[in-house]
Amino acid sequence: MSRYDITIIGAGVSGIFAAHELAASGLQVLMLDKGKKLGERADSYIGFGGLGLSEGKYNYTNDFGGELERKTGYEAALQLMDAVDTILCEYGGGAAELYSTYDPELTERAQEAGFGVLTTKTRHLGTKLSKAVLERMYDYLNSRITMRFEAEPVRIQPNNGRFIIELADETVIDSRQVIVATGRSGNEWFTNQCESLGIGRGEARVDLGLRIEMKGDQLASILQRSFETKLSFEGEDYTATTYCMNPQGRVVLKLQEGLAMPDGQNYREKDEGSSNLNYTLFVPNRFATLDEADAYLKNIVGGINRGRNRIAAQRLDSLRGRDKHLSSKDAAIRGIMPTLEAEFTELRDEVPERYIEATLAFLSALEKLLGVPIDEDTILYAIDGKLYSPAIETNEKFETNIEGFYVIGDCSGTTHSLSQAAASGVYVGRVLAGQSS
Repeated sequence: MSRYDITIIGAGVSGIFAAHELAASGLQVLMLDKGKKLGERADSYIGFGGLGLSEGKYNYTNDFGGELERKTGYEAALQLMDAVDTILCEYGGGAAELYSTYDPELTERAQEAGFGVLTTKTRHLGTKLSKAVLERMYDYLNSRITMRFEAEPVRIQPNNGRFIIELADETVIDSRQVIVATGRSGNEWFTNQCESLGIGRGEARVDLGLRIEMKGDQLASILQRSFETKLSFEGEDYTATTYCMNPQGRVVLKLQEGLAMPDGQNYREKDEGSSNLNYTLFVPNRFATLDEADAYLKNIVGGINRGRNRIAAQRLDSLRGRDKHLSSKDAAIRGIMPTLEAEFTELRDEVPERYIEATLAFLSALEKLLGVPIDEDTILYAIDGKLYSPAIETNEKFETNIEGFYVIGDCSGTTHSLSQAAASGVYVGRVLAGQSS
């Protein structure tokens, strides 16, 4: 039986940043992950780096991306995200420029048109730089802690103030404390562990929305001083928020939870960008349980997919009822060229009216903000989804009702972004290393 002071389960960004804080503490630390080590990864969500191996976009803000400030306090959350950025730069992340979306003039204009503007400082590494940063962090951690991959615990059991962790290969680990950092992709595993350990879980959430692809200069008047913006629009019974805005980017296929969805890719991820701009308009939905949220997601997205990687799309003029006579082929080849292959159809037959109404109301308000019409060739893809873990009952230090058992990152239900997930890892790592939080 191997003995450790702290075992971290999950090698995504929250686990990595917790391990980084603990690496020089003198404590015996073990990191486990069911995926592969960095150089052998093929999966988009599991393995060293987790989702941080994607485009590596770190938004340093309390405006969105989670509710870390509810645990740490508002200013402390921002300071923790600053610490995340300092660490990224220590391992080469500074090669990507830090930018801000703050624009007071835009904020005032947007409010007059009915929008709220969410602001952030962002360091967008891109996949290539993100991998390089993670490689350097991997090398550092590998020299200071023990890491095991393709090693998923099958059982965690409290034992006289410590924890017994059993792996699938019958390895048994004795650990004084446990940090769970499995992200959204570990939901099924963690649900079983919570039930076994008696850890409470709160409501679940899933955001759905149409991915919007428009002319690259359509938002030029509001992007004069920033690379992107994040607009929030209040309807009668919903809040719709822009997400993952990609000037000169492409709409790409995302495969998650066995479902196909349209996603956005930054122009820096490919040798060539596009003449378009894309983003998703997300509307959140809350459910009493994770099962209910998953069923809702799979019913809608699975219905659109029809058992294959089918994406549905429609032009704006058609959705507004102004063009009912173009063939599917004609609809696909007009002024704005689609960057993702999709089946042009009537979205009202594919998507709940809630998302159609939210999109049309948002675009009408956007026309008021821009002072010009939205190009009728704008393409709407169905349907993008952002998935969340249910909230876990933890105290202000992310500790559950079981002493010594911590839950951080997106699997905690508190953070929903790389920056806040990483910051939660820094926070708990410092707490357990005996540093000031």
